[in-house]
Amino acid sequence: MDLIQFVDQEFAAETAELPKFGAGDTVTVSYKIREGSKERIQNYRGVVIQVRGREKTKTFTVRKMSGNIGVERIFPLYSPFIDKIEVNKHGKVRRKRIFYLRELTGKKARIKEKRY
Repeated sequence: MDLIQFVDQEFAAETAELPKFGAGDTVTVSYKIREGSKERIQNYRGVVIQVRGREKTKTFTVRKMSGNIGVERIFPLYSPFIDKIEVNKHGKVRRKRIFYLRELTGKKARIKEKRY
């Protein structure tokens, strides 16, 4: 039991660093990439279209436009390869999963910013 509690405490320490975000928010994910013996950090900026899972198995999907092509990437929230997650904008959406964004292009695909 001691080992399990220790691992849970380690995971709890990692969770404190992550910001709160949800669907519609624009985030920049700094992801570590290993190429041979070298390691570099790649930034992936896009709109969160869904957050799913619970606790340690939570994942989130980020969609960005690369030229005219939409690219989606799924990140495990508690992955050791994620260096940091930075929330750029909080979007105002009514849904938890905004898959309708896939069919929209141009100005229609914009998300209003949440006011505080």
